[in-house]
Amino acid sequence: MSRQASRFGAKPQEPSRFFLSGIPLKAIALTYLCYMDESGTPSIPGNTSHFVLVGLSIPISRWRDADKSITKILGKCGLENEELHTAWVLRSYFEQSRIANFDELDWDARRAAVRKERNKYLLHLQQTHQSKSYRQFKKMYRHTDPYVHLTRDERMALIQEVAANISTWNYARLFAECVDKLHFDPSRARLPVDAQAFEQIVSRFEKYLENTDSKSHGLLVHDNNQTIARKHTLLMRDFQHWGTFWTKIHRIIETPLFVDSSLTRMVQIADLCSYALRRYLENGETALFNPIFSRADRVRDKVLGIRHFSVDTCKCNICKSHKTLKSSGQAVAVAPKAVKA
Repeated sequence: MSRQASRFGAKPQEPSRFFLSGIPLKAIALTYLCYMDESGTPSIPGNTSHFVLVGLSIPISRWRDADKSITKILGKCGLENEELHTAWVLRSYFEQSRIANFDELDWDARRAAVRKERNKYLLHLQQTHQSKSYRQFKKMYRHTDPYVHLTRDERMALIQEVAANISTWNYARLFAECVDKLHFDPSRARLPVDAQAFEQIVSRFEKYLENTDSKSHGLLVHDNNQTIARKHTLLMRDFQHWGTFWTKIHRIIETPLFVDSSLTRMVQIADLCSYALRRYLENGETALFNPIFSRADRVRDKVLGIRHFSVDTCKCNICKSHKTLKSSGQAVAVAPKAVKA
């Protein structure tokens, strides 16, 4: 469905309608969608210290409940028909600080005032021949325009409310591979950073499906990033044929379904989860991490679905949960910790 169609009131169909037509309802109830997105860059060194890939598993029978609950929250801020992109939402919009009594204005007045300031600044960049800055700010303004009627505090409160809502989804399971690239040695690794992360998510999702029900199956739904679409498709074909390093693939069907994240709410939620994990590991921010981490896949209350690839001395809550798991005698199907640099 096109973005224009959605603006005129057309609603995207439930994902199950695209590939499960004719399958008995009992079988559909045992099918899980794993929504995937990433935060940070996989390149070394790149401009982030961590690369995070997440997969958020939701049974098809609960997809509509999850989608409606998020849309209801966004509706309070006039964003029910907009994409929720956490990093853009939480950016600082310096134009707002230049507008007198911005907090006291209504939404329409706020939008008009911010857009006026932004147009003035873009004109300034053009007149002073700062073409690179002009392109950068024009891109930023385009992505953040839906949210300019909200103050920084209001935007943070919105994202926190969404995260709190996700924490109540007892039917959802979060898988994530969080790679500290400072301790990732490409010369010793079997796979590049992003491929290793993808293999880990696929392996854990497969094991989760095996442990959930003997007849359950799943499908990966991935943000349509042109850079990784072909790479992950080819990887998944290999996994389907040969298995991953950790397990054969019997429950995950097909190669990943790549979708436009601007039209797929649950991929936007995967984006929020990956953002929360990376910001916690890089900056110690817990406001979003704590509710999101509660949805991590667990075995006997021990976190198994999320791993931090770092040094053995790491004290983060993710690493602590894995050390507790290992000391309990429960096997963990993940690669060895990174060697100290």
